[in-house]
Amino acid sequence: MVWVPLRTASTDRRAPLRTNRCTNMSLEWLMDWSWSLDGLRDFIATGIQSFRDCDATALAAVACLLVLFVWYCYHVGREQPRAYATVNALMQSAEANGVQNGYVYCHSPECVRCTHHDGLNQKLYHNLQEYAKRYSWSGMGRIHKGIREQGRYLNSRPSIQKPEVFFLPDLPTMPYFSRDAQKHDVELLERNFQTILCEFETLYKAFSNCSLPQGWKMNSTPSGEWFTFYLVNQGMCVPRNCRRCPRTYRLLGSLRTCIGNNVFGNACISVLSPGTVIAEHYGPTNIRIRCHLGLKTPSNCELVVGGEPQCWAEGRCLLFDDSFLHTAFHEGPPEEGPRVVFMVDLWHPNVAAAERQALDFIFAPGR
Repeated sequence: MVWVPLRTASTDRRAPLRTNRCTNMSLEWLMDWSWSLDGLRDFIATGIQSFRDCDATALAAVACLLVLFVWYCYHVGREQPRAYATVNALMQSAEANGVQNGYVYCHSPECVRCTHHDGLNQKLYHNLQEYAKRYSWSGMGRIHKGIREQGRYLNSRPSIQKPEVFFLPDLPTMPYFSRDAQKHDVELLERNFQTILCEFETLYKAFSNCSLPQGWKMNSTPSGEWFTFYLVNQGMCVPRNCRRCPRTYRLLGSLRTCIGNNVFGNACISVLSPGTVIAEHYGPTNIRIRCHLGLKTPSNCELVVGGEPQCWAEGRCLLFDDSFLHTAFHEGPPEEGPRVVFMVDLWHPNVAAAERQALDFIFAPGR
């Protein structure tokens, strides 16, 4: 029903009665309104017509509607999940939480990435319930299935692929991915090969035989030396390191599928000195694919994933699933120098947008 108020004339003796009647009709209609789309359309049309007729009651109603709409927009905006937070926002978060020597050291007993305990599945399920309560269960089927049966999935996986923390069921499984899996990001990284290489070379000049430069981390290996320089470590930016690689840092913000807001996301420069072997190990999850952009690739350097060897190439990206058993080694001569790659974690192409948003919430750093 659309109510159009009657035009009142100054000479009409019934004007006060008509005004009171119109006021009562307006209040009664507002109380009975079902907030349907049809009702909203009719109400707006009535408001516009009443505005033209200078009806004070209708003008007040329209003003109230606008206030409610502004409040709703504010409420929804404040509750928006952090699924697509920018790298700048992550850097500010890292400054507040404290990052030492360019590496995040997690001391929380509740961290789902760093701590294994019997209550892990219950914690993940609680996080999923919290997400669904605030947003929606829509599209959460695989995540719900994975959390509910996580123990069975991890225990029954063949030894060739055993993610240590979280397995998402029904994802295509393969040790290596083609470049087309994340074509935009691969091409963007390769176009900026020289930029990343130049910033690495500036960093590497600080190396000496007596100390480890600030911002670098030495990793444990059976033989040789393996150094990493993190820009993003377990979902948290390392501000000091990002400031030393400003162009590479800005490049991360241009990647469409970079995991930058949960504990499974990393971006770093990885350096293997000659004679280094990385012990075989599994990554934490199958929801990501790891991208290596070759910066310096001497001879006799290989990456082996799921028993399949591959070689890096300078200026080219290599994509693989690190939830498979994998290792890397550099057996080239010392005069050829280290093997260097820029490593960044990208979303598995078969993880849907709704799932990415939920996983960012469930595995948010510090949750």
